[in-house]
Amino acid sequence: MIRQLVWSYVLLVAVAIAAFTVPVAFTLNNQLYEDAENTARREAETAALLLASGDTRSLSALVDAYERQTPGQIDVLGPEPEHKEWDSEGLKLTVQATKPDGEVVGAIRLSYPDDPITQRLWQIWGFRALLAVSVLIVAAFLGLWLARRVTRPLRELTGMATKLRDGDLSARTEETGPPEIRTLARTLNTATETIGTLVGSQRAFIGDASHQLRTPLTALRLSLDNVADGVDDPHVREDVEMATAEVVRMSRLVNGLLALARAEANVAHPEPVQVLDIVSERFTAWRAAADERSISLVSEGFDIRVLATPGHLEQVLDNVLSNALEVSPDGGTILVRTTRPGLLEIIDSGPGLADADRARAFDRFWRGQGLTGKGGSGLGLAIVKQLVTDDGGSVRLEAASSGGLCVRIRLSPA
Repeated sequence: MIRQLVWSYVLLVAVAIAAFTVPVAFTLNNQLYEDAENTARREAETAALLLASGDTRSLSALVDAYERQTPGQIDVLGPEPEHKEWDSEGLKLTVQATKPDGEVVGAIRLSYPDDPITQRLWQIWGFRALLAVSVLIVAAFLGLWLARRVTRPLRELTGMATKLRDGDLSARTEETGPPEIRTLARTLNTATETIGTLVGSQRAFIGDASHQLRTPLTALRLSLDNVADGVDDPHVREDVEMATAEVVRMSRLVNGLLALARAEANVAHPEPVQVLDIVSERFTAWRAAADERSISLVSEGFDIRVLATPGHLEQVLDNVLSNALEVSPDGGTILVRTTRPGLLEIIDSGPGLADADRARAFDRFWRGQGLTGKGGSGLGLAIVKQLVTDDGGSVRLEAASSGGLCVRIRLSPA
């Protein structure tokens, strides 16, 4: 915007210079030729009067003085008609020498070259061009100063918007500048306060819901376990086990919803993280579950640094590794690979997904065969997408060359 304002200001000054200078220069151009012509005519008429009077001595002195002091030339001719011509060589002016009784006794031809006038015009135009360039340079610096002064409130608003993007809800901007900018700053400050209030309310709700929902579900599961321990009837025990399984599924669903709500409400600033360090840490956490089914956890590629909110990449890997363990066969392999800066791939050895299923896999509560187990909530990949998107990245599912599923996560390189 500053560049556009400066160019607009310089263009306006250039148009003003052209509008006022060019007509004056052309007028001066014509004036120079008219002055040269008038001067030459006076000299020629004076010489013609001397020729008509027969004063050859004075005529000769005039011719010598004129040719010595100017680049022009005076020639005495026989009777010729009067004539004036401007050509490439300059001015040619012929004036008749007429006696008082009207007899033409001869003519004076004055030749004046065009070079002195052209040189003078080049000096005038060169000076004006140099002056115009100097004015434009000054106008450019003045325009830059004015543009920066005018756009300073907008830059402050941009800085505030950048802080908001990075999760700083305490960011505010001064309400300065033109009335329109002050109104915009006031509206943005008010909107930021409202967003902060809403985010605070959502976080409070998540905290309350975490306690109010988990506690009764935990108590219900303990009660069902106690009932199952005291029941001998196999039919009743089967019913209790089914109820316990539903409570466990409901607990997972509640945990998934709360995790997704936290991801949506979380506003933090991404920081540089070492990807392979986090991968190694999550492999350690999931190693026991993988060893039970002889599933190999493998990582390859070069270590990369990406921008991620603290804790986000860990949650992403946990959800993806959980799904990969669900669908991978016993003795399979789960590969985590970094191929280029900012790109992370998790490849399982499961049955994979059809194109239509891959398009719906990030929808909430969608569960497809080969993606989640019987106890899954259908929220894992939705949480993954939310966390990755919050950090300015993207995630998609692709068919792996080995036949499984490839979760490709792209984050901003640090």
